Amino acid sequence: MTTSDRPATEEQEFRRPPGPPPGPPPVSNVWVYNGKAYDLSEWISKHPGGEFFIGRTKNRDITSIIGSYHKDPERIGRMIERYALDRQAIPEDIHPKANAPDFLFKEGFDSWRDTPKYRFDDKNDLLHKVKARLKEPELAARLRRMDTLFNVVVAVLAVLYFAVQGLRLADTAWMPLPLFVFAMVVLRSSLAGFGHYAIHRAQKTQWSKIAVNAFDLNYVALAFVTADGHALLHHPHTQSEVDIKKNVFTMMMQVPRLYRIPVHTMHKFGHTVTGMLIRLLDVCRLVRQVGVRDMYGTRRGALGHFVGSFGVRFLLIAELVAFTLAGDFWAWALQFVVTMWISTFLVVASHDFEVDTEDLHSDTEDWGVNQLEQAYDLTVVGNRWVDCFLSAGLSSHRVHHVLPYQRSGFANIATEDVVREEAEKFGVEWLPAKSFLTDRFPKQIQTYLLSPSREAEENKWGFVREHLSPSALRTCATYTVQGFTGIGTV
Repeated sequence: MTTSDRPATEEQEFRRPPGPPPGPPPVSNVWVYNGKAYDLSEWISKHPGGEFFIGRTKNRDITSIIGSYHKDPERIGRMIERYALDRQAIPEDIHPKANAPDFLFKEGFDSWRDTPKYRFDDKNDLLHKVKARLKEPELAARLRRMDTLFNVVVAVLAVLYFAVQGLRLADTAWMPLPLFVFAMVVLRSSLAGFGHYAIHRAQKTQWSKIAVNAFDLNYVALAFVTADGHALLHHPHTQSEVDIKKNVFTMMMQVPRLYRIPVHTMHKFGHTVTGMLIRLLDVCRLVRQVGVRDMYGTRRGALGHFVGSFGVRFLLIAELVAFTLAGDFWAWALQFVVTMWISTFLVVASHDFEVDTEDLHSDTEDWGVNQLEQAYDLTVVGNRWVDCFLSAGLSSHRVHHVLPYQRSGFANIATEDVVREEAEKFGVEWLPAKSFLTDRFPKQIQTYLLSPSREAEENKWGFVREHLSPSALRTCATYTVQGFTGIGTV
């Protein structure tokens, strides 16, 4: 539950001065858990869930991450006691912007003050009640079977992904344009849905680190960096000021509305061609500066992430080159545009990101209840098992938010009865799934495509000035170029 029992004098003594402090974060090798300071440097390479999750959360409060991603957080708390620094955490232990780009947070955001603080030691909260039922042998065995079936379906989809492109390249008559575009949109969304779940899985083996990058196949994200914003900032702190997912289109919204579709499309084309690779090289430089040991424990710990990320980027470029050389560039371009825009809206379809955070405040102190109140299930064709892939893994999204460590969308569907039954005991209404096509998509068009640019709203400009002002045209040109240099990469 939310904890606010720190004495007022202590709160004043350690409160950070208004606004972000100058210079780099002052303290390294500190992690905060339940208000105490730890140095988990030695645990980075030992973490069973993968090195990335520990190395990336340095100088953050990891209380909600440990509480939500582990079946037994109390045991984890006892385990890390050997790394305790024997003192309470102070603001200087926390990076003011969570080591993430500043533009993703509102002005004045401060991680120490604005990170929600929950406790996960109440045996009677929703999360504990659900986890207790998941330990039942019959259900636990079923969930393992669901994970295996999910992986089998993914393997079939991967074969189809290459087969569809191969048929189109071999002879366009074998794969007509409408069928090709439809198939590629479905397959890219489905495989990105697998990447979504791969991000949440333990990333200890080289294969698991490579598989995460399937999240990139829909052209929207760079999984190598998005894994942090999605798994470590969005899920534990949904719809709070820490949740940077609600701000992923901040830069796009600076573009005047009539130019938004063509300019953002070129921006993402630039990401695909050169931008993502430049961003990856920046990550490589950062790792060299910070040190492989501090981020991944060992070089081997980092290998799979880099191999997978560069591999998927080169695959996407190779596909573009192959279709261009075959004289079929426009078929590639059409599937690129449709895939990218549908996937873009799927990213923000399962939460009310178009509503201000202040208007979504939840009074509950129960983390699990809070997650259910902030998430939607999505439906596309009406079949949960099919929609699990068509919605990029979001057909059983509410369960996914209560149990983010589960390995597959099929396991989430199989768990839904348990979560729904326990939620009812806490007075949580189980709402029907929302249709992506008839409900969420039209609302998102209104919010993200038809609304005035941020500059026009702030200056109260009319429609003409919004589109013809010199600053608006500069914004369009700058945003387009930024795509090719990797700036604004989700």
